[in-house]
Amino acid sequence: MRDSLTGFFQSIRQGLSRLSGWLSTTLLRPFRASGGWIVKGPLIAIILLFAGLYGYFFWQTQAWTNFDPDYPAHYNFAARKLDAGLPVPAPDGQAAGGAVANGQGATGQGATGQAAAPAAPVCQRSGIVDVTSDLIAFNVDENAWISSMLLYKAGFFGLDWDSTPFLDNKASFQRGVNQAIRRTTVELVDSLGRVRGTSGIDTNLQGARSNMQFDEGSWYFGLDPFGPKTPTPSYYRSAMRDLQAFNTTLAACNATFDARADNLIEFLDRISNDIGSTSAMIRERSENHNGGWFDTRADDRFWFAYGQLYGYYGIMAAAGADFDAVITQRGLAPIWGESLKQLRAALRIQPAIISNGREDGWIMPTHLATMGFYILRVRSNLVEMRDILAR
Repeated sequence: MRDSLTGFFQSIRQGLSRLSGWLSTTLLRPFRASGGWIVKGPLIAIILLFAGLYGYFFWQTQAWTNFDPDYPAHYNFAARKLDAGLPVPAPDGQAAGGAVANGQGATGQGATGQAAAPAAPVCQRSGIVDVTSDLIAFNVDENAWISSMLLYKAGFFGLDWDSTPFLDNKASFQRGVNQAIRRTTVELVDSLGRVRGTSGIDTNLQGARSNMQFDEGSWYFGLDPFGPKTPTPSYYRSAMRDLQAFNTTLAACNATFDARADNLIEFLDRISNDIGSTSAMIRERSENHNGGWFDTRADDRFWFAYGQLYGYYGIMAAAGADFDAVITQRGLAPIWGESLKQLRAALRIQPAIISNGREDGWIMPTHLATMGFYILRVRSNLVEMRDILAR
């Protein structure tokens, strides 16, 4: 009996051994026949995919397409002498009603005896809206929006890129420009794009403000909440289209831009408070973390402030054209021009490596303190202009 049981279990073991050998031979035969490429191929594909993604990510963080500190000059605001929203005078040779004077009688009728149709009214576009829209395009169309890129969100081996000394400058710069855009869209809705107390909020401007408040770091998929998402650049592009739609409506004299002195005062107040917060952020970093070239967060603060001033430089230049009558009547033109010069002077600071040294140090520079100095100069001029307008 014992021998028969032993033989039975031995036969089971031998059967399982043969089955295992047959399975291993069958399963491994394709790999052996292909020389191991069934395993190597996917691995190589994954490696190439990551190499391509990191190559693209590196290029996008280093290539600042159409970056130009002198970009406000391209708008030629100095040649404009008409406030935003005001009717544009008819060209020479054209009657006020739109009829061409040449070949027409006093009744406005041509040779056929039919009255000429009056030209559609045209109003001055807003330079502020144009610049704000173009800054959005600069951030998300002409350049990739770094903050919501997958590899930027993944970080450097789990470490936030903002905590490293490299590949984060452009993201901080873009967020600084975005801060100026966000503040401007809020002011367009609250005061500039409506007659206070007597008109409703413009729907295009309301859409632009709402879209610009969207999270700066959303990708196509997220964990909080879990599931697919609309990425950040899509919302910002919608805001850009809303701004362009408002300016098109304004040019057709079907929207409002209220270029009053009190609105300009409020606008200057908001910009002053905005850059004042940035000045406080820079001061805190400069005083409490002055590690020279070894402060890995100094570059984030510097390039955020730089981007903010970059955005406000164009917006302030545009505001000078949109509020030309107020600025001229109150004698603000000299100090307004000086403010623009100081904004441009701040944009000349473009160090390759940001150093947060001590203010009395002699080895390591103190780029943060220098940027803070320029911010305070600009803010001082904004406060002075606001006081002049309030008199």
